[in-house]
Amino acid sequence: MTLLSRRSLLALSLAALLPAAAHAATPASYFPPQGEWARKSPAELGMDPAALAAAVQFAQSRETTRAVDFSDQEATFGARLGSMPTRRARTNGLVIYKGYVVAEFGDTQFVDPTYSVAKSMLATVAGVAVRDGRIKVDEPVAKRVNDGGYASAQNALVTWKQHLQQESEWEGSLFGKNADFIGKAAFGSGERKPRALGQPGSFYEYNDVRVNRFALSLLRVLGQPVPEMFQQQVMDPIGASNSWKWVPYHNSYVELDGKQVPSVSGGTRWGGGMWINSWDMARFGYLWLRGGTWNGRQVLQPDYVKAALSPSAHGPDYGYLWWLNTKGKNLPGLPANAYAAQGAGSNTIVVSPDHDLVIVWRWHAGNVADFATKVIGSIRR
Repeated sequence: MTLLSRRSLLALSLAALLPAAAHAATPASYFPPQGEWARKSPAELGMDPAALAAAVQFAQSRETTRAVDFSDQEATFGARLGSMPTRRARTNGLVIYKGYVVAEFGDTQFVDPTYSVAKSMLATVAGVAVRDGRIKVDEPVAKRVNDGGYASAQNALVTWKQHLQQESEWEGSLFGKNADFIGKAAFGSGERKPRALGQPGSFYEYNDVRVNRFALSLLRVLGQPVPEMFQQQVMDPIGASNSWKWVPYHNSYVELDGKQVPSVSGGTRWGGGMWINSWDMARFGYLWLRGGTWNGRQVLQPDYVKAALSPSAHGPDYGYLWWLNTKGKNLPGLPANAYAAQGAGSNTIVVSPDHDLVIVWRWHAGNVADFATKVIGSIRR
């Protein structure tokens, strides 16, 4: 075998080890420094400028029906536990192609609640905890968390993975909200009919109380507030701004080492949550596009990224708090390995590794794939 053949075989072997749904960083990959992000013209990167402009015009014309002043918050989600802004931005977004900004529209600097995009951020915090040996996804949470939340026979079986896949079937109340989502006053239009709980790992249910329990459990094993760890281990390394904030509920402070510290939520259903601008959301999406690596620093382990972007047994094409597209239904028209972080409003990050593409689109109507397919259609080479 020639030296060239050996090198080719080695390259193929290494490629096989990379996560299928990540576009791994290479020495040539561009990573934006803090406070700036290089731009390139669409034509420079082989895109049709007119087609991309038409895609952006489409996005700008699809404003959400959500109230600008959040006056529809309680009717939609139930009684608030945390604060809300007095107004939001209009629809806005960014298109990052091959690492460079090729399109921007609207007020992308506006710091707004991003609702359930925070769930994908919690999955990232969990990934750092796995990297540092603080948790193992397949072990029961009760093995490391002893605060009464997993004392029952039902909850003692819950694993970190089941929380991540929203298949935990955790039972109980947290911060004044019950996991059964019964009662219009508490849950708004999200109220649900009673049902019998299954065994943990047997049933998928999108459930913010259980995600908030997961966030509290992360705080316990980290020994520090989740936002503090997220800043130190994720947002600072990727060069994010200091304008974002993870706002707790008014009643979600717990004792840790003799101090009162905030436990944060996986969304803004009851107020609070992750308030962030579109640029920082783009950096977060770009970290995942690059397989958890940022400019040579391994923020997340490749095995964790691969597992996070693999569908669960019972979910609607759902990974570790990420929406997947392996069946082509969540992001119609996009490749099977595309995935998205999605929040009410809609606030979305879509990642298409096949196209080396990250799209942030906020406060829009319709599926994020409606915009993404038009952007992809502008790519000529």
